Amino acid sequence: MTLTTLCYVEKDDSYLMLHRIKKDKDINKDKWIGIGGHFESGESPEECLLREAREETGLILHSYRFRGIVTFLCDDITDYYMCLYTADNFSGTLKSCNEGTLEWVPKNKLTELNLWEGDLIFFQLLEENAPFFSLKLCYRNNVLLEAVLDGKPLELLDIVDSHGCPTGIVRERSLAHRYGDRHRTSHVWIVRPGRTKKGGYDLLLQKRSQDKDSFPGCYDISSAGHIPAGQDYLPSALRELEEELGISALAEQLEFIGCYDSVCQSEFHGKPFHNHEYSAVYMLFCDMDASAMTIQEEEIEEVIWMDYEDCLEGIKNNTFPHCIFMEEIKMLGRALCRHAKDPAM
Repeated sequence: MTLTTLCYVEKDDSYLMLHRIKKDKDINKDKWIGIGGHFESGESPEECLLREAREETGLILHSYRFRGIVTFLCDDITDYYMCLYTADNFSGTLKSCNEGTLEWVPKNKLTELNLWEGDLIFFQLLEENAPFFSLKLCYRNNVLLEAVLDGKPLELLDIVDSHGCPTGIVRERSLAHRYGDRHRTSHVWIVRPGRTKKGGYDLLLQKRSQDKDSFPGCYDISSAGHIPAGQDYLPSALRELEEELGISALAEQLEFIGCYDSVCQSEFHGKPFHNHEYSAVYMLFCDMDASAMTIQEEEIEEVIWMDYEDCLEGIKNNTFPHCIFMEEIKMLGRALCRHAKDPAM
């Protein structure tokens, strides 16, 4: 492993960024990063930091913080341990850098730059003033393949276009929700012939745990989940059924009833939530008592059966806490009407 330092100098809510455009053979070619570089023999991280800051920028750092270790793995190139710093007090005059162009960039404009995708993860940690952290970032062909924070894998999602096709950008889940990036989910509505009322159909609703990062304590689709980067809709739908409800279903038992592109903006736990989902929606007939299901307790508080018409009316009038889109439940209603006309479907 190669040892390096990486520092983001702060001024007026901006970072000093280096646009790496001057070196031909550069792993960071055309990327915007902080300042820093390789340890020289016998240097401590701080000695390397101060020397690189002076050589690259002409600035002398007077106040700085060691924020974390970033393990950077990219294709077959040498692996790096990067000592990550921020600095907020300095003197000197900014000079030209022989590795690229230096520019003060407002923190709220960072997403407009050509960054390594994983840098957005540690920028968020820096913004939240997170305690000292260890972040592992793995790339293949410049695409983020794995992110592990303090030994715990982070959930990565494919960012998709208006047709639900991956764009090639892979983003950590909380960042996709922060920036409103369209990503994929699978939704499974579990239905049965009506028992709560004569005729019609019942829907299984899950009540989200109070610990969920969004819509805690709200009733939701029977089973739903984000699709991990590189995976597809149907396998994810089957996996979520098993994990959330303990229901083992076959692919042919799920009826695809359409796609739904939804947008929701809110705030939970003091953080902005801008959710843009492209969902494959399925229907599964399963006449099982709620008490016989094995629910994932860290995700779900309870599951209940509810008559479709009662559910539709409750969503219209907001008579129970929910996070169900009206257009999607109407999509389900149209599919149920087709089944009522042709039960052999």
